[in-house]
Amino acid sequence: MRTPGFWSARRATLAANLLRPAAFLYGAVAAHRLKRPGMRADAPVVCVGNFTVGGAGKTPTAIALAHVLREMGQTPAFLTRGYGGTLPGPVVVDRTTHSFRDVGDEPLLLARVAPTIVARHRPAGARLCVAQGANVILMDDGLQNPSLRKDLSLAVLDGEAGLGNGLCLPAGPLRAPMAAQWPLVDAVVVLGEPCGAGAAAEEAAARGIPLLAATLQPDAQARAHLRGRRVLAFAGIGRPQKFFASLESCGAEIVERRAFSDHHPYAVPEIERMVEEARANGLTPVTTEKDAVRIAALGRPDLADGIKTLPVTLAFAEPARVRALLGECLARRRADGRAAVHLS
Repeated sequence: MRTPGFWSARRATLAANLLRPAAFLYGAVAAHRLKRPGMRADAPVVCVGNFTVGGAGKTPTAIALAHVLREMGQTPAFLTRGYGGTLPGPVVVDRTTHSFRDVGDEPLLLARVAPTIVARHRPAGARLCVAQGANVILMDDGLQNPSLRKDLSLAVLDGEAGLGNGLCLPAGPLRAPMAAQWPLVDAVVVLGEPCGAGAAAEEAAARGIPLLAATLQPDAQARAHLRGRRVLAFAGIGRPQKFFASLESCGAEIVERRAFSDHHPYAVPEIERMVEEARANGLTPVTTEKDAVRIAALGRPDLADGIKTLPVTLAFAEPARVRALLGECLARRRADGRAAVHLS
């Protein structure tokens, strides 16, 4: 999906205002849906979501939390819908047999880190997470999915994009009215410089919701390899410009750039043209790890091997605060379990 430009305007444009009636109806339905009670899983559920559609950085945030949980002695598993995949699940992602067409691109990245379950029915997916030995379920996306009760919910907020024009779909990027979303959130992860997220950050602070600053850090080896190189950069993610900015921060010179819609399904001729163009102009083709997953599924290693990737990891500015939030969540769940046993 390519997001409309008017979504990012700080004030509602004519196009957004024309769509306000549809946005009102969408928001009303979404807000009502959020009130449904969810199933309680047999392990704590930590949800990583966002307020808007598009790429805010949920997947790198979930991966970073998995590493923190492991450092705390926990055994996490990821639970995700598997956007773009055909398998409804619940199914354990197997990187040797599944492609992005089966489970989506993000689950294949998550499965590098911890067991990953794709399930459109989240309660069934949670049961499979526990069956796989997880004692913490990391739910990648699903803040607006009420089918599963969350023990801790983090909303990732892109510091530059913020909440866009602040309107619901289709007039703006919000998945539900903010009045209905704020009560769902225990903390907000502000990714990057908060130049566009000021109003949302202030609202979170006014509501007593902790703000956790974080940045995406390019892999050191890839950074060294790309420094000074002339590149053809392409990306089919929520916000390709973030990838382009990361490349430039590595010292790469972007001569040509191609921005595709999120989860763009590449075709062989398309990749061939970009690789040939890069070769003819002495450029290095570079893309994201998510895009590389989709390109690998084309079955043309001769093309895929010639394309470089820029891996990034999320780093929290105050890791101790993140560990404390997770620790409090796990302690609450243990206390609830003891209370339930005592009452029975």
